[in-house]
Amino acid sequence: MSTGEANPVQPGRRARIAVFVSGEGTNLQAILGYAVGCPGWIVEVALVVTDKPWCRAVQRALGAGAPVFAAEPKAFPSRSAYERAILRELRAHGVDGIALAGYMRIVGSDILEAYPNRILNLHPSLLPAFPGRSAIADALSAGVTETGVTVHYVDAGVDTGPIIAQWRVPVTEGMELGTLTQRVHEVEHHLYPAVIGQVASSWLSE
Repeated sequence: MSTGEANPVQPGRRARIAVFVSGEGTNLQAILGYAVGCPGWIVEVALVVTDKPWCRAVQRALGAGAPVFAAEPKAFPSRSAYERAILRELRAHGVDGIALAGYMRIVGSDILEAYPNRILNLHPSLLPAFPGRSAIADALSAGVTETGVTVHYVDAGVDTGPIIAQWRVPVTEGMELGTLTQRVHEVEHHLYPAVIGQVASSWLSE
């Protein structure tokens, strides 16, 4: 019979996450480094998923000993078939939740329904401002005095899910795109692992 209380967390249990990537993988590297540098972190990278088998992130994952599922969507007859293949891998590796880290595809209904409120995304702006792929450049072009980083839950839209955490980054007069990009990435690398850990702690007690 339920008492209405959260389930106790099993001692030593860590949340198993899959990190979805498509490119350079610097945020993946930050997550992997956090796992090594913070022994008490309650998260482990159980799987790295990519739609671009040749991307630099794959090498980072393999270098850290993380399992990788790398497959091009065009190798499958449909988007749903591609996502079902990913789901099989997620289940085989006992994944509790997902962190998107530069994954350049919209997550479809197969994965969204399998992991409700357990998919996080990192976006380089203060959402809802500047959604989309060129957020840093868009913020700079708009002449804003500050931009930032957002961690949010993923839903069926593009950068529209509920916001979990944000961090502001000042934009000074005359700042170049490369400088602003570097500063945003520095914040990303610190903020994302910390937020993942906070959110994942709730998964362990559900």
